[in-house]
Amino acid sequence: MARILVMSPSGEVYDHDNVRWYEHARLQSHIDHYHNIGDAFVFDSSLKLLDFETIEELPITSVDQAQIDRFNAEFDYVFLRGSNYVHAQMDWSRTAEVLRRLKLPVIAFGIGAQAPVSGRLELSEDSKTVLRLIADSTASLGVRGTYSAEVMNGLGIRNVRIIGCPTAFRSNRPDLAIRLPALDAVKQVGVTLRREVSKLYAKDIKRYLTFHRDLVKAMAERFEVTLMSQGEVEEKKLALGTPEQKLEGMAALRENGWAAEWYLDERMEGLYRDRMFYSDVVADYEQLVRKLDLVLGYRLHGNLMALANGTPAIYFTYDSRTVEFAETFQIPSVDVFGDTPFSLEDYWDQARFDRFNAAYARVYGAMSAFLSENRIPHKMVQPQAAAPVPPAPTAKEPERKVA
Repeated sequence: MARILVMSPSGEVYDHDNVRWYEHARLQSHIDHYHNIGDAFVFDSSLKLLDFETIEELPITSVDQAQIDRFNAEFDYVFLRGSNYVHAQMDWSRTAEVLRRLKLPVIAFGIGAQAPVSGRLELSEDSKTVLRLIADSTASLGVRGTYSAEVMNGLGIRNVRIIGCPTAFRSNRPDLAIRLPALDAVKQVGVTLRREVSKLYAKDIKRYLTFHRDLVKAMAERFEVTLMSQGEVEEKKLALGTPEQKLEGMAALRENGWAAEWYLDERMEGLYRDRMFYSDVVADYEQLVRKLDLVLGYRLHGNLMALANGTPAIYFTYDSRTVEFAETFQIPSVDVFGDTPFSLEDYWDQARFDRFNAAYARVYGAMSAFLSENRIPHKMVQPQAAAPVPPAPTAKEPERKVA
């Protein structure tokens, strides 16, 4: 078993391979702090696939030569938790300096690129350097999908493997398949919320929020709904806060210009008060999705957590990141900015989920092969023959080019 370092851990580890937010029992110490618990899903899922003895964080901002020497002597490899690192605003701090001094392979475990709404993806020279250092340290670099592979190709990085995201494989079931029950048997539905969004990535905020609102209300009309938040402060207060903090959370939503105009109404306020769920513990989300008949909505990892546990999920895509995940896994998805109104009946089609089932098996094999070819001890089933590393495709759309 390996001794591993992790970059960007996103939570504390307990019971060997479980993750929760730092000081989770002291909620009041961070209830006013936004953190995306979906990042902890990825970290937790990564640990469940790796065979390791000990894990420690690789600090970037404060590392010194004595630490570097200890890491080189005591650890086997570093992994970079999969996330949206490849974008114009990314600040790597001292990462390049640290990686040049480490003598360890650095595994990119399903990282991804984010395209802006328009124009070219502009990366800093520091980002390009870090990505090339990571790629040069290993047999292959793992990305979440085709677009991210295109970006790596634009940087001259050829040893790319498309491996999706560890969250999809957290149950480590190579034969996992979604089988739809009759729609009239569906009772409990989770709607994954992402109220906060950036104009850099969602091209029409009004459409984004009104579509979001209408989805929540439509599901609440038909089913017992649970609104699944992943870290926005107001939603967190409404789920777990004191009575005073619940009032604060609702007041803040009413004062938010976008939310007040396009998202919040009397019905939404009632649902937000009565049906909100949030937790700082990844296992709580897993327990929740196992009880649900369907999960759908805007949260990439909330939806993927459901699929990993055999619960049907439908994605609502609004940026390159969500589109890329839906494409990689062939997940049934709705374009938030499309012209066709959403009808659940149109998506309750086993053929749609059979495409996911086939893609899941294929990408599971790719991730297992990726770990093996990089000599990473892991728990995934080894495919009969490791698929070759696919060539990174050439970018086709102007906004997907990297400068």
